[in-house]
Amino acid sequence: MSASNTETVTLPVLGMTCASCQHHVETALRATPGVASAHVDLIANRATIEFNPQVAQPESFIDAIRSAGYDAVLPRTEAQGHSVEPGARDAERKALITLVAGAAAMVLSMPLGGAMGSLDHTLMRMAPALYALPANPLRWTLLAVTALVLVWAGHGIYASALRGLRHGTTNMNTLVSLGTSVAFVWSAYATIWPSPERQVYFDAVLLIVGFLLLGKALEARAKRRALSALDSLSRLRPVTARRIRDGVQSVVPLEEIEPGDSILILPGERFPVDATILEGRTTVDESMLTGESIPLAREPGGRVLAGSLNYDGAVTCRAESLGEATVLAQITRMVEQAQQSRAPMERLADRASAVFVPVVLALAAITFAVWLIAAHSLPLALANTVAVLVVACPCAMGLAVPAALTVAVGRGAQLGILFKGGEALERLAHLDAVVLDKTGTLTIGRPVLMAIHPFEDRNEDDLLRIAASLEERSNHPLAHAILDSARAKGLVWQPAEALTNLPGRGLTAQVEGHACVLGNDALLREFSIPMPANLSTPSPGVTRLWLAIDNVAAGVFDARDALRPDTSEAVKALLADGLRVLMLTGDSAAAAKPIAEQAGIREVEAGLDPAGKLARIRELKKSGLRVAMVGDGINDAAALAEADAGIAMGTGADLAQEAGDVLLLRADPANIPNALGLARSTLGIMRQNLIWAAAYNVLGIPLAAGVFYPAFHILLSPWLAAAAMALSSVCVLGNSLRLRGWQPRRHGLSTATNPAPDRAAPPTHSAR
Repeated sequence: MSASNTETVTLPVLGMTCASCQHHVETALRATPGVASAHVDLIANRATIEFNPQVAQPESFIDAIRSAGYDAVLPRTEAQGHSVEPGARDAERKALITLVAGAAAMVLSMPLGGAMGSLDHTLMRMAPALYALPANPLRWTLLAVTALVLVWAGHGIYASALRGLRHGTTNMNTLVSLGTSVAFVWSAYATIWPSPERQVYFDAVLLIVGFLLLGKALEARAKRRALSALDSLSRLRPVTARRIRDGVQSVVPLEEIEPGDSILILPGERFPVDATILEGRTTVDESMLTGESIPLAREPGGRVLAGSLNYDGAVTCRAESLGEATVLAQITRMVEQAQQSRAPMERLADRASAVFVPVVLALAAITFAVWLIAAHSLPLALANTVAVLVVACPCAMGLAVPAALTVAVGRGAQLGILFKGGEALERLAHLDAVVLDKTGTLTIGRPVLMAIHPFEDRNEDDLLRIAASLEERSNHPLAHAILDSARAKGLVWQPAEALTNLPGRGLTAQVEGHACVLGNDALLREFSIPMPANLSTPSPGVTRLWLAIDNVAAGVFDARDALRPDTSEAVKALLADGLRVLMLTGDSAAAAKPIAEQAGIREVEAGLDPAGKLARIRELKKSGLRVAMVGDGINDAAALAEADAGIAMGTGADLAQEAGDVLLLRADPANIPNALGLARSTLGIMRQNLIWAAAYNVLGIPLAAGVFYPAFHILLSPWLAAAAMALSSVCVLGNSLRLRGWQPRRHGLSTATNPAPDRAAPPTHSAR
């Protein structure tokens, strides 16, 4: 199935509680005819399906999800929120009431034989009247209260388990429902046919359900916090705008704004669309989009982005990009896609979740049989079996990786770092070498023309005019240097004809009836054009551009670029992390080496075209190194794709040129070590979560089964097992939420709280 005839839809999924649920829904969707791929996001409770619309429709996916024992609805046409499954407040209220009822049942159960050692004796001394209550009415009261609370608070748990059983699937609710049902039925039996040997477990039933509901409520709250960065982006765009037509100002819904409309934005308001300022001056806060917290000056002709905050000036703008075409929408879409992606580490959890519940059911059956045979006690066998069923929680395993990934992607977006997904983030955390392009990566990417050297008594302005004609449709940094100088002199030129771009080398075209070649010296040698032997050597750091007319060298242009602020500190940070740092550039060695020396880079390879950079990346990988390539995303696209991790430098207004695995919204070298640091921290959190989730079950299940009882006389009561189950998922989510406060290490670098003020640089491209 080709990508050209597929569509993608995202459906809210209801009823998922653990990784087993996620696995069942994905399996059902992938088995649906016409589905190319399906991914279920347990954090946001949604499924993203890529499908062939000629074979399947969204309604069939809802049927598939329902057939698996869950529910789904069609997405709304308006902006979909990113909140987690509804009912969090209701779950909190039910959890609190159920836990209070469970605690009361625990106290009332003590006179019925639910002895708890010293606590039981203390209560007997403090409340002797409690032990004087008649046993049978007390049992019947507990039975009635427990039944009512279970129907009111726990019906969703049991309904989910029953739906799963009807469809042949199991999940966490299956374990809890089975455990509490066994305990409740036994307790009801002991109430109807009482006996001194028959204990009641109404308190355990209520506490298990209460802790489960409490865990769900805490999970929902933590999930909302994990998704907070995406929600913040979604709320940035205003819903109305002040449109000016024929001198009349009116407030209209944002959907009515069209490209070219004039819009007035007052101080303190957010820009509703990407636009160009026509009148007025102001400063703009783009921190929520690019991590650039320093207010940026904007004047007529300046670009402003939807969602950015207008500080102190009323400005009139011309609307350009609207709706899904705005930079804000692109960033939001990229963050959402990254949070829905899967990290390779998650595959381990997927495999474990697929078999987890059946394995636990088998272990519970073994526990029951062993205790019944060894202890000859049905109540003890039942209690330990219930504890095994309840303590086994696949939720923590299922949340371990996606929770950390979701928070990290959101935190990266706040810092102006966009990760493509979990796989990209993991690759970024395992690097041995970082390869850097020069122009636009280490340098500002806005060279200034320093000198023109004509040959054979040619006129400087004539050469500049011809070069401007060649470069007019180019977005290369050297083209800006030529064009800026020509415009400053007021030169006028004719459009070039038959223009051919030769990546990494230069341009050829017909200008004013002459065959012209403009590029590096290698391009002139390629065309067998002789070059003067007596030309002076360019100054250190100068890039030389050659112009030939009708196969005769006509002159050279010398341009110089400047090193970006914080470049040397960024390189120091990379070296301090034990990484090998190289510069690969298409520029000459004379221009590249001074820049490398200023940046602190010892390994420099100059004069490389895109194919040469690609070959060098392959050589480094063959030598066993895991390599990141940092470039501009166009001329370096092949090298970015070939590297283990591609990092595209750019500006927030140039997302269309994004290539590789990571996009740095601010063209700031400081964000290179920041991206690597965040990726490594995230990978560490993922590992901690997986270790905790695995250790919890490895220790919790044997403890609940009574494996340690012969040696240490330790047993885990069912209600304590429920509390531990709720705690496991909350711990994983809480550990992941630590990434919300992640801050770059200080190496003298600019960060989101102290960024470099070079935001006005245009989109950059690799040097030729």
